[in-house]
Amino acid sequence: MMADRRKFLKSTIFSGLAVSTASLSSLSCSTPKEPKKPIVISTWNHGKEANAAAWEVLSKNGKAVDAVEKGVMVTENDPNNATVGIGGFPDRDGNVTLDACIMDENDNAGSVAFLQNFKNPISVARKVMDDTPHVMLVGEGAKKFALSKGFKEENLLTESSEKAWKNWLKNQDYEPEINIENHDTIGMVALDENGNLSGACTTSGAAWKMHGRVGDSPIIGAGLFVDNEIGAATATGLGEFVIKICGSHMIVELMRQGFSPQEACEQAVNRIVKKYPDNYKNLQVGFLALNKQGEYGAYSIHKGFNFAVRSEDQDELIDAGNYSG
Repeated sequence: MMADRRKFLKSTIFSGLAVSTASLSSLSCSTPKEPKKPIVISTWNHGKEANAAAWEVLSKNGKAVDAVEKGVMVTENDPNNATVGIGGFPDRDGNVTLDACIMDENDNAGSVAFLQNFKNPISVARKVMDDTPHVMLVGEGAKKFALSKGFKEENLLTESSEKAWKNWLKNQDYEPEINIENHDTIGMVALDENGNLSGACTTSGAAWKMHGRVGDSPIIGAGLFVDNEIGAATATGLGEFVIKICGSHMIVELMRQGFSPQEACEQAVNRIVKKYPDNYKNLQVGFLALNKQGEYGAYSIHKGFNFAVRSEDQDELIDAGNYSG
């Protein structure tokens, strides 16, 4: 009887091992989901044109960091866009001041803030990243650096922006629009053919702001954050509230914990709503995220936020979901 029991146990153990080995074999043979790459996503409807420029780089096996710089420059160079680059709305003193930042796949970052008279702050930020040991230069220091790198000064206040500013002076009512239908900021993140992530963010900031005000766009971890192991995120809207929760960094860290890009964006918006229940109804913030697999997500406090997507099989403008419904 004891011999039979031992024989039974022995056969049971080996049978279990066989099942376990088979299970492990099937797991090891399963093919991971192929990342969707290259892909580029950016904020607002002007992102479609910016994406087209970025796609020229990505479709030729170019680097994501080159693509995002080239992409957002399209918006910076558009004098009809009143919230980025040339033609941006000035501060309350009539000065157009620009902010921008960029991050590459190697955790390098460059940023400029309160930069005046240079229409492509993203390229100045790229030079800060590539040519200095620093991350951020501001104001007069950023200006001197830009001049040393060959950037040319020019007047950024267009006739239409100056007219809008003078009209504002009659009332001097400073109340940020709950939904910026003229679209503030362009934030762009991309995944290239080699599986590397990069991002860029650039803006002329809030119209009629106090002289010297800097929003979230040039702040690494607020307006933009990239971790090449995990994903990238960018933000748009009223920057003070993005800064207060370190929004883009929060989203990337949530993706690290296993949240999808969509879930992470929703969590960031929910954080603002929860922490600022008396404010969120009167402001707009939107987030955009892309992970290492080429999956993306977007979410905002209020409706009206949209984003552009460009990949091998996609070129469209999508309305983001929102908290307010």
